[in-house]
Amino acid sequence: MPPSSSHPSSAPEGWPRTEAEAVAEQLRLCALTDPTGPEPAPDALVAGVDVAYDDERDVVVAAAVLLSLPTLDVVEEATATGRISFPYVPGLLAFRELPTVLDALAALRTRPDLVVCDGYGLAHPRRLGLATHLGLLTDLPTLGVAKTPFTFTHTPPAPTRGATTPLLDPTTGEQVGAALRTRPDVKPVFVSVGHRIGLPESLATVLRLTPAYRLPETTRRADSLCRRALAATLH
Repeated sequence: MPPSSSHPSSAPEGWPRTEAEAVAEQLRLCALTDPTGPEPAPDALVAGVDVAYDDERDVVVAAAVLLSLPTLDVVEEATATGRISFPYVPGLLAFRELPTVLDALAALRTRPDLVVCDGYGLAHPRRLGLATHLGLLTDLPTLGVAKTPFTFTHTPPAPTRGATTPLLDPTTGEQVGAALRTRPDVKPVFVSVGHRIGLPESLATVLRLTPAYRLPETTRRADSLCRRALAATLH
């Protein structure tokens, strides 16, 4: 595996600074989303991204880890460190994380065929979670895998691996994703389309990425890397 790379990050020029600006940007972008597309090829390269914070020092570290299907071996990894560029506001988390995530992805020498985010895509009040936002900014296929259903509702899937139930917006009844059982008798994860991949294809992909654990290997590897990178900033 090539050595990991790391570099400093900052928010792009013109990045929203207020809640009103961020909501307006989400409303502008959400109409551009493509919620359709194929599964990645059998030999595709799939990236996982995640972030870790140190709010006391105003530091955020993002990690991008590139895995090869179907072995899930790590091909490449990169990190980026930046300043927190937006306050914490529910529904606007992408504006805190994306500048550094974009820099971590840009540090990869190989362009991924798909990016898996630890969070939401269309399962968002304005249908523009981090995975969707990232897909639109990079024009990469993206999907989100979250640990909780956020503000949405679902009935528990059957206890067998691969079982699903719709994730629904309680105010509109619209399906925004699915609860997916990745391990037998273990609580589900919540999968939503980001951009340029369909929901059935997203669910099939997440099952390919979860051969042994509840969470995708992409998320597990990126989470571990960004935590190590954040700890390294203390020294």
